Amino acid sequence: MPNTVSFNENYPDITKSDELYARAQRIMTPVTQTLAKGPGQYTKGVSPKYVKRAKGSHIWDVDGNEYIDFQMGIGPISLGYAYPKVDDAIRAQLEDGITFSMMHELEVELSELIHEIIPNAESIRISKTGADVCSAAVRVSRAFTGRNKVLCCGYHGWHDWYIGTTSRDKGIPQESKDLVAAFEYNNIDSLKALLDDDVACVILEPFIFDAPKDNFLHEVARLCQENGTLLIFDEMWTGFRVAVGGAQEYFGITPDLAVYSKAFANGMPIALLTGRRDVMQLFEQDVFFFTTFGGEALSLAAAVATITEMREKNVPARLAEQGKKLKDGYNGIAAELGISQYTKCYGYDCRTIVTFDPLAGNGMEIKAFMQQELFKRGIMWGGFHNMCFSHTDADVAHTLAAYREVLPLLKETIEAGDVASRLLGEPVEAVFRKVTNAAPVKAK
Repeated sequence: MPNTVSFNENYPDITKSDELYARAQRIMTPVTQTLAKGPGQYTKGVSPKYVKRAKGSHIWDVDGNEYIDFQMGIGPISLGYAYPKVDDAIRAQLEDGITFSMMHELEVELSELIHEIIPNAESIRISKTGADVCSAAVRVSRAFTGRNKVLCCGYHGWHDWYIGTTSRDKGIPQESKDLVAAFEYNNIDSLKALLDDDVACVILEPFIFDAPKDNFLHEVARLCQENGTLLIFDEMWTGFRVAVGGAQEYFGITPDLAVYSKAFANGMPIALLTGRRDVMQLFEQDVFFFTTFGGEALSLAAAVATITEMREKNVPARLAEQGKKLKDGYNGIAAELGISQYTKCYGYDCRTIVTFDPLAGNGMEIKAFMQQELFKRGIMWGGFHNMCFSHTDADVAHTLAAYREVLPLLKETIEAGDVASRLLGEPVEAVFRKVTNAAPVKAK
């Protein structure tokens, strides 16, 4: 389909966005329900803050400006906004109801589907958010092993056991913090230093952007098995993207437990916990994990329709194909301009990140400069290429054309050393999340 986004002479008019923001500030603290969607992640004074609607890979803000979206709802939009087959399934289920007084047949249908495609899914639990199922996985791991400690690597949600390892840890008892430690991705010694006979589980994202090195994931699995520690894959980003069966299918590793959300219902709120039957059996009587909305039927219908489409259309292959064009194209332009030492795009093709070397200057300011120039050219950009099935060849071509205009401006800015003076608003802000959160390695 043709691309309907164009390069603009002026930066977007964001009058209505700013009006809504002023209203929100009077009654909401903070104004966003998700940090990654909030105003701190977009160049203040230039970027829109509120959206109105979306279709396919495009999104329109409340002022009517149209953009190609590479945020994709911060992950859940895997097929595309308002994807017909998924929306049709939701509408059909809406005619029959949303939430009921007994279990719904779609709970069984979805669980059977998950059992077919996810290697470790001997047993399945359904919930609503990624944080829910991460915490349920930790709780059942502690119950099964009779141990207390948790080792983590990556981001795992807002509950006490994890968020106590971050800078936003107020309100969490020290006793809870003392039971959790973080290790560093691709640093097996940082895990070994923490692994003792009271570690109930190791929970990690199989990858964020860096690929595992030196057989890292297999070594983590081996160490966990030898120590009697359960291995949990947090597949919020990898599940249904790198392969329909997720990272465990892609890497050939079967963790004891795995958790999923985001991609498999194309935007509807739903999450999964899958794992060994002997561990999951504890949810029958010993471990409590229940929620009224776990069987909400619109999300179940969306999940079945999304996964079916993913299998029939081989969606992960398409995500990788389009994402690779953007990654290779960006890096090619940077190389041509002689700035590849300052910026690169890397990661698995389905989800890549654009990074800036400290040699180039203040990373937050540079990101803000890139963002303001890309918004002007019709691209909603947060430094990532979160690919969806609806990203077209025309979208990719437009984006690369925009990079071909913006990267020379970046080069000029870096060489002049005056990026701050070229910002039309305030720079983006860092969030607490770290892709490497190193634990201390004991001296040997």
